[in-house]
Amino acid sequence: MSPKPMTRPGGRSARVQESVHAAVRDLVSEVGREGLTVPMVAARAGVTPSTIYRRWGDLQELLSDVAVERLRPETEPADLGSLRADLDAWAEQFLDEMASPPGRAYIRDALLGDPDGSNAGRCSAYAAEQIDAVLNRAVLRGEQVPDTELVIDRVVAPIMYRILFRPGKLNTEYARELVASALRQF
Repeated sequence: MSPKPMTRPGGRSARVQESVHAAVRDLVSEVGREGLTVPMVAARAGVTPSTIYRRWGDLQELLSDVAVERLRPETEPADLGSLRADLDAWAEQFLDEMASPPGRAYIRDALLGDPDGSNAGRCSAYAAEQIDAVLNRAVLRGEQVPDTELVIDRVVAPIMYRILFRPGKLNTEYARELVASALRQF
């Protein structure tokens, strides 16, 4: 089964968001975060600074929004034929992407510009959607599955904690140990 692209919203608002996000990504690679300004982003995106302030509030919230969008998975999790294989592959990919230097930067940006917790909630929802896809496939194969929240608590939460606070031991074995532990819990 080939990965399916996840749907993205359309319309003018989506076009503005994409052009502003693309401008942020380009400018960060050109001038770095420290040199980035809202007027610079607006000029590159072809919008007014007031459009950015009205929609995002400030530069940090814009960086946070860009980060959350970059953390959004673009494909369905791999279907390797069993719950254990699918969860192992998903956890390994999740750890690899989140623990990478860009992933860490996106996590920091997502959390820094998140005064109401909505971006953290969106990131959590992305992980839950991916886990749900794995679990739903396993149910269709006749396998017994744990609850999504158990997988989040036993796999996602420890990975995120280690990425943020104790970055050692972030490898394939660690991801597989977490999955094995989660599957023993139900």
